[in-house]
Amino acid sequence: MKIFDLSDTLKNGTVEPIPHKIQYVGHEEGAKQAAEMFGLKPEDFPDAKAWAVEYVELCTHSGTHVDAPYHYGPYSEGRPARTIDEIPLEWFYGDGVVLDFTHKAAGELITEEDVQAELKRIGYTLKPGDIVLIRTDAYKYFGEPGYAAKSPGMSEEATLWLISQGVRLMGIDAWGWDRPFGVMAEEYKRGVKGKLWAAHFAGKKQEYCHIEKLTNLDKLPRPFGFKVAAFPVKIERASAGWARVVAIFEDLKP
Repeated sequence: MKIFDLSDTLKNGTVEPIPHKIQYVGHEEGAKQAAEMFGLKPEDFPDAKAWAVEYVELCTHSGTHVDAPYHYGPYSEGRPARTIDEIPLEWFYGDGVVLDFTHKAAGELITEEDVQAELKRIGYTLKPGDIVLIRTDAYKYFGEPGYAAKSPGMSEEATLWLISQGVRLMGIDAWGWDRPFGVMAEEYKRGVKGKLWAAHFAGKKQEYCHIEKLTNLDKLPRPFGFKVAAFPVKIERASAGWARVVAIFEDLKP
């Protein structure tokens, strides 16, 4: 099989609205740590080198991650919203389908009609358990100032329609599932009510998860006929979990 990496790399220097930091401890420093912990000298280790470790300070929404229903609000479908450690693992593995919206401009809305038209164009009918991936190519701007504003975003209606087809996990190769926050905020200030973070808030009506900050959807050889694995890190009571998302093509050679 051939496996495509759809995940962003966490690294220092990435321009994130919510910043993160990685502190690297090299092998020499690791020898000092180990020596202090176990009553040894650094020179007791070969070449005075021991382990390398990293200390990471980040938000659960840094890098490629899966948002849990709890992220959207305290309740979903009238019940306490589930956190990332409570979602069934079956949600995170299934048949993938990529919907191409690279023709949409930054700040533009992806509607229910857009989604249906794209499915018709590629000749695919959704089924329960499918994992829908929204391609915008905004990931190419990751790491650049202002990249969070360089994508279209999903509408509430499109999100609810996907859920109605049995889709419980969906994702996008952009900073957020909705349109850029600046666009929504400006509309709200002008009196356009009810559309602020509306695609996220769809999860209060119907339970679902979505992936943010996907990459490399443009490198997949076809829009369907592959598996997606997107298992999030199990963090107690968390609104999201980091994920190494991959697309698996069982009929291709690595």
